[in-house]
Amino acid sequence: MLRVRTLNQSYGQSRTLWDVDLDVETGACVSLIGRNGVGKTTLLKCLMGLLPIDSGEMVFDGTELGSEGAALRARLGIGYVPQGRMIFPLLTVAENLEVGLGALSRDRRTVPELVYELFPVLADMRTRRGGDLSGGQQQQLAIGRALVLDPRLLILDEPTEGIQPNIVTQIGDVIVRLNQELRMTVLVVEQKLAFVRQVATRFFVMTKGAIVAGGPLDDLTEDLIREHLSV
Repeated sequence: MLRVRTLNQSYGQSRTLWDVDLDVETGACVSLIGRNGVGKTTLLKCLMGLLPIDSGEMVFDGTELGSEGAALRARLGIGYVPQGRMIFPLLTVAENLEVGLGALSRDRRTVPELVYELFPVLADMRTRRGGDLSGGQQQQLAIGRALVLDPRLLILDEPTEGIQPNIVTQIGDVIVRLNQELRMTVLVVEQKLAFVRQVATRFFVMTKGAIVAGGPLDDLTEDLIREHLSV
């Protein structure tokens, strides 16, 4: 579904991504893991058209993404949950969800009931402002906003960051259901290995802007963890 080849990116003279190769097969749940500051979020922003690339190829379902803007990538069926949630604090929960509908044709601009089924708290708080929600509730809102697009590929950047443990478990359960029951393909950047093992079927390890290992989750050995993930 998603193929990345020899992707390079830099900020001025500072190189951030080095010949990145990455594949996300249809129906998989892939976790991109690595220490802070190794380029994971930069890679996701390149995939979403939020940062320009220097060279390389990004192909989603046969469409080359390199020159396309973020709005078209959403229309192609890519949902994105950014790090830090980035909800609109002065808009209500319902209004935050409706913002995501702008990329759809007019006949599809309705928040799917699935969003409220997956996250009942959002139904209870439809009229509350986003800024009044807890961190965990805001994360659920950010995921719900991506899901209104009915994406074929859902990309999440650090969905457990700053979230209380019970909400982390709920979010993990939702990702597993989206992937295994609803057959949604998922790419998730995450550092908590327990969460990775809960949701993912495959993994890639990034170090200093490059992919250095990957494969089925069973191949995520203690040696790899010590070498590339331990602080």
